[in-house]
Amino acid sequence: MKLAKFAFVAVLLGAGPAMAADIVGTWQRSNGESRIRMAPCGGAVCGVITWLKTPGKSDAKVGQQVFYDMKPSGAGAWEGSAFNPEDGRTYAGKASVSGSSMTTKGCVLGGIICKSVSWSRVN
Repeated sequence: MKLAKFAFVAVLLGAGPAMAADIVGTWQRSNGESRIRMAPCGGAVCGVITWLKTPGKSDAKVGQQVFYDMKPSGAGAWEGSAFNPEDGRTYAGKASVSGSSMTTKGCVLGGIICKSVSWSRVN
């Protein structure tokens, strides 16, 4: 009986990270210009640029971290910080994942002004 309880608790504890892991992977921006890799970092998830179609076209660089401290905030929802290499600013970042699609959003002024980007899972 104790073994069954232990197994049940282990399954429940293991289910949290597995459900939250849907953001982990490589994502391509909808315009095909870049890819990012979302991966665990510390107790959160971070995103790093892994590929650029035209390096040097913008201020973005391969290896540059663009999502920081992303943590689950609901079913398929994440919150943290987003860095925009184009203007050099960091914004309140959100991401929503549904299957092989992800939408990221960076906002300022308490969410009054936001910019969204669509991504498709590469792997």
